Amino acid sequence: MVAMSKIATGNGHGENSPYFDGWKAYETNPFHPTERPEGVIQMGLAENQLCFNLIKNWLTKHPEASLCTPQGVNKFKETALFQDYHGMPEFRQAVAKFMGKVRGDRVKFDPDRIVMSGGATGAHEMVAFCLADPGEAFLVPTPYYPGFDRDLKWRTGVELVPVNCESCNNFKITRSALEAAYVKVQEANLRVKGLLITNPSNPLGTVLDRDTLKSMVRFINDKNIHLIGDEIYAATVFMEPEFVSISEIIEEEDVECNRDLIHIVYSLSKDMGFPGFRVGIVYSYNDSVVSCARKMSSFGLVSSQTQHLIASMLSDDEFVDNFITKSKELLFNRHKYFTWSLSQVGIGCLKGNAGLFIWMDLRKLLKEETFAAEMELWRVITNEVKLNVSPGSSFHCQEPGWFRVCFANMDDYTMKVALLRIRTFMLKNNEAMVPLKLCRPSSLKLSLSRSLSRRMDDFMSPGIMSPHSPLPQSPLVRART
Repeated sequence: MVAMSKIATGNGHGENSPYFDGWKAYETNPFHPTERPEGVIQMGLAENQLCFNLIKNWLTKHPEASLCTPQGVNKFKETALFQDYHGMPEFRQAVAKFMGKVRGDRVKFDPDRIVMSGGATGAHEMVAFCLADPGEAFLVPTPYYPGFDRDLKWRTGVELVPVNCESCNNFKITRSALEAAYVKVQEANLRVKGLLITNPSNPLGTVLDRDTLKSMVRFINDKNIHLIGDEIYAATVFMEPEFVSISEIIEEEDVECNRDLIHIVYSLSKDMGFPGFRVGIVYSYNDSVVSCARKMSSFGLVSSQTQHLIASMLSDDEFVDNFITKSKELLFNRHKYFTWSLSQVGIGCLKGNAGLFIWMDLRKLLKEETFAAEMELWRVITNEVKLNVSPGSSFHCQEPGWFRVCFANMDDYTMKVALLRIRTFMLKNNEAMVPLKLCRPSSLKLSLSRSLSRRMDDFMSPGIMSPHSPLPQSPLVRART
């Protein structure tokens, strides 16, 4: 047998992680309302499917934006021919303007600093190649997206060192935690080259406050290391506190910062719901990084057809403003209903205001406070409840019992089936409580029953407790303690 490279034969991709194992369970038996009603429901994919009607309506009104229509075919030749790896000027201008709008137009972005890549995955790897050599390290606060272990480490040889954050302060990133991780890396004779943060957070669904961001800027400035801000969920903030970008912090008068150390990774996969378009962005304040990243982008360019469509869409100010507003409303309503439904069976969640997921607290369901017990519970949820949720250990969470659950990647009917399964699981030992009645519609759209609608009206009325308020524990929870 011909030998292959160490990269090819190693496990750097992380495919054997429980994060990806859940996906395999779904792929072998995917839920379908009529063909596979007992199949696994995908709740491990952070995808925004709530806004597709807005996109569809725009495309219907602007067929010229697509090269594959009679109205757009005249642009086919010039778009299909070779495009410079800098990207189409109109594409970079539209993306820069959109990034500003998402941040409330409180900061402007220079189109000449926009470097495109094949999704955020390619963007992160590109930044890692630019900033660090094999064996050097980035600090990453926990819990963090499992894909970072693949995106930044697999082919670059860079190390990721967790910065341990705790639930007792809602996983806040503190200066003491950063210093402890920095010392740990030095003791291991590794060189720290940067700090990677996600804001809004995946998997927490929270935003970093202004003081925390300033503290991190002071930290990286003191250590003379880079700061990479993953802001791919910037437009998913659906209620206060508002999102604050690192690009805003470095503009403030009381913040001293070497801007050559600041870099932003962005994407349209989450904010627009376009993961299949593979639109990733590196925005760096460092001229040398911009130059190097642009050369590296040759390995992962965004297709010219996609650039043409995105440039047309994001140049429509009326559409963009309406999309941002409506997207927030849809995410808010879905998140509120989802967390409220979980609260009715005693399941708590970290209070969040952003993202496409919740950070669900099932610690009281563990037989013991170990990661082995977390994995046992995860296997039950995956194989018996038939839900693909992601265990906290796959996000490097230091406390067993937390799970990330995605809520925006399904239609209303599938969401109701998932919630019914959770409710049945939690209340299976209490026959006195009747599970929500499920009526399977002929289409995938959900028509809420009148009684459920009234309950939602009551929930939204003043005086009703928040889904994050203390609630009586379910019988199953009490049985575990």
